[in-house]
Amino acid sequence: MNPQLPLAMSLRPEMTLESYVAGENAQLLQALQELAAGQGQEQLFLSGPAGSGKSHLLMGTVSAAQAAGHSSAYLPLGELARLSPMLLEDLEQLDLIAFDDLHLVAGNAAWEEALFHLFNRARERDSRLLFSASQAPPRLELGLPDLISRLSWGSSYRIRPLDDAGREALLLEQAKKRGLKMKPQVASWMVSHCSRDPRQLLALLNRLDHASLAARRQLTLAFVREQLG
Repeated sequence: MNPQLPLAMSLRPEMTLESYVAGENAQLLQALQELAAGQGQEQLFLSGPAGSGKSHLLMGTVSAAQAAGHSSAYLPLGELARLSPMLLEDLEQLDLIAFDDLHLVAGNAAWEEALFHLFNRARERDSRLLFSASQAPPRLELGLPDLISRLSWGSSYRIRPLDDAGREALLLEQAKKRGLKMKPQVASWMVSHCSRDPRQLLALLNRLDHASLAARRQLTLAFVREQLG
């Protein structure tokens, strides 16, 4: 790992490919599993709005690659953009490099040029590349045409948002992982009455986790409505 990279670039252990509720994104999930294993395509680009699970998928892919013995790194550009792009030097030595939120450095000439040169070095060494952004490469406000061209080389996937059934499945799966007993009607009520943003739903679940522990009560519909209604 490049010693210039901040230590904060660690992965969140709960963000795995196995814990991702795919919904209509099964084909994308399969492509990421192959990428992590060193198979399939050498470059993938994911796009989607905030809350669509881009960071989850990138962290999960890097975790899977590391578990398979491949050197890899997760780079959240929202945190790194304030630093010097020189930190990208020598990263082509890794087997997989995942860049999250590429749109946050669009228009930054120094970062765009550094990414362009890293891209070329990585392809020469057969390193695998994974990108995420709010939009597909042609729709990003990048000032370097050659960078847009290279970002378009691999397959591009637009993440499809979960439907209500998928959101309920997400809540039930995450509750189970926390050791919480949640009935389907509770998850259904939360999706219908609270939020359809997966991040907000998980934040509410975290709140319920603490509340149920403090009150020593189960997540019954009455308790959930009392806490969130």
